[in-house]
Amino acid sequence: MRSAAAARVLAVWYPDWPIVATGGLSGPADPVAVVEDGRVLACSDAARRAGVRRGQRLRLAHRLCPELRLRERDPLAETRWFESVVAAVGAFTPRVEVLRPGLCVLPVKGPARYFGGEEALVGQVQRALAELGAERRPGGTADGGAGGGAGVPDRATDWGGPADDPSATPAPEEPSPPAVLPPGPRVGVADGVFAGVLAARAGVLVPVGRTAEFLAPYSVAVLEDEGLAELLVRLGLPTLGDFARLPAATVADRFGPAGRLAHRLARGLEARPPAAPLPGLDLAVEQRFDPPELLAEPLVFVGRALAERLHEALAGAGVACRRVSVEVGCADGSSAARLWQHEGRLSAPALAERVRWQLQAWQGAGTFAPAAGGFTVLRLAPEELVPDHGRQLALWGQTVVADRVERAAARVQALLGYGGLSRVERVGGRGPGEVLVRVPWGEQPLPAADLDAPWPGRLPHPAPGVVWPQPRPVAVLDAAGQPVGVSGRAEVTAPPCQLLLDGRLAVVTGWAGPWPAVEQWWDPELSRRRARFQVTLADGRALLLVLAGGGWTVEGSYS
Repeated sequence: MRSAAAARVLAVWYPDWPIVATGGLSGPADPVAVVEDGRVLACSDAARRAGVRRGQRLRLAHRLCPELRLRERDPLAETRWFESVVAAVGAFTPRVEVLRPGLCVLPVKGPARYFGGEEALVGQVQRALAELGAERRPGGTADGGAGGGAGVPDRATDWGGPADDPSATPAPEEPSPPAVLPPGPRVGVADGVFAGVLAARAGVLVPVGRTAEFLAPYSVAVLEDEGLAELLVRLGLPTLGDFARLPAATVADRFGPAGRLAHRLARGLEARPPAAPLPGLDLAVEQRFDPPELLAEPLVFVGRALAERLHEALAGAGVACRRVSVEVGCADGSSAARLWQHEGRLSAPALAERVRWQLQAWQGAGTFAPAAGGFTVLRLAPEELVPDHGRQLALWGQTVVADRVERAAARVQALLGYGGLSRVERVGGRGPGEVLVRVPWGEQPLPAADLDAPWPGRLPHPAPGVVWPQPRPVAVLDAAGQPVGVSGRAEVTAPPCQLLLDGRLAVVTGWAGPWPAVEQWWDPELSRRRARFQVTLADGRALLLVLAGGGWTVEGSYS
């Protein structure tokens, strides 16, 4: 395997971009968090000082910061507002690759020669971003720098290292409405995309040939492979430098293909060795419109079908691609293209979503005026094709069957929409209706760590076989016919003896409980107190009862 050095890459990173896209901050002391799937996706500096972190459950985040203000993630807004940043960076080279909204990279070799070196290029990019931010900030003025630690270090070796934790990056100190860019983008240069992104987070320019030294102090957690990182830590290899010192052949034998690619990243190399272009292989897919299509919405629908065709073409040719170019052309001859990172990780629905985001971002930014005459072509072109080594087959071919199911499910989702197809995932919780949630197909399951959390008040096994979407009201009576209650010490006022359910009286032959639960006690508006009971009736039924707000309901049935 060749160990050619990675190409030099310049990365532009905006801290906490999801917050910017949803409205920014009203001030430096504003505790704000953007949430997705019940977890914190990004948070402001004020929230971080209170202990809020990315990936936290909302319950814990509110406990640490009761005044925390929550906003739902808006991927379309993230892409739309980032389009102006990509356009500004695109003035230096058309080869701008969007890794995700808020983070983009571009090759350094050509632009650095034109602008007089890497430091000069970084300064030009910083000034362009500062001017862009000044234009969009009410009353702002361009100060010639990006601020927020984005400048090149005074000494080439002063790169700060992992102490510049992205989770502790200060939020912008000026208010930022949705169309306003934050004052502090960070720019970094290093060998390869992986190191370039870390250099941008640290706001440094890593000298040529010293990327491995720059990466050495970082934790193996930055490889974003949780299983591999845990294994390396257990083996006494907590940093990238420790991992990089292992012989490449030993890593390949012990950790397989994933470990081999991660080892190359830790050494400051490309994830894969340079691959020769495959002659005569053109896998681009496109759809032409005659007459021209005046609206972007039909192109979004066509984009889903093109994404499916592209994945089928890649699989048929036995190759994978590192990035995909989304290209559109208009009747007046104008066109636009944008690169999205792929690396084999984007499913067809995920790629179709990015096509939709990009089209709507172009439309919102006014890239195509009505005078353009409408859209004539939509094209998806894979770039940097490499051999697809695939996955090892299971003994009885389960992997093949799973792949077929995944492709069929993706087609169904393309017809029904993003939320039209879902699967059931087990998560943490107390009640039987809380531990199972529906997750849209293609989304990553929630981390399993919460399954083992204490969850005070959780019901013991087994769970009820039937859980009603809407609990059924019931009256629980003692031997004298009086309602049964639960005291503040979680003690019943009297043993339950009878149930009045659906107008019929049933005799209680056995009961267990209560299992009390006090939730969101720090918020008077959301605070909830519940107590659950298991009861058996003379007719053989076993029910799960809940007392909340002074009223009894039947939540589930065991029979």
